[in-house]
Amino acid sequence: MARGWLERARAALGLFLLQWLLNALWTPLFFGMHRSGLAFAEITMLWLVLAATLGLFWRVRKAAGALLMPYLAWVSFAAALNFTIWRLNP
Repeated sequence: MARGWLERARAALGLFLLQWLLNALWTPLFFGMHRSGLAFAEITMLWLVLAATLGLFWRVRKAAGALLMPYLAWVSFAAALNFTIWRLNP
C-alpha cells in the first residue's frame, strides 16, 4: 500500500517539476523573443502537463489537486490571451 502511494507521489512530483520548467520557458518565448506562436504551443504543453499533474496530485491527496485548480484556470486564461495576441499580430 505505501509503495503504491510513494510511486504515485514520485510521478506527481516529476510532472510538477516538468510543469515548472515549462512555465519558466514561456516567459522568455513570449516576452523576450516575441515568438507568440511558439509560446502558444509551449503554453498548450504546459496546460496539458499541469492538468495531468493536477490529476496525479488529486489521487495522492485531494486537497493537493484542488490547490492546483486556480493555477490551471490562470494558465487557461493566459493561453487564451496568448492565442489572441498571436492571431491578431501575425
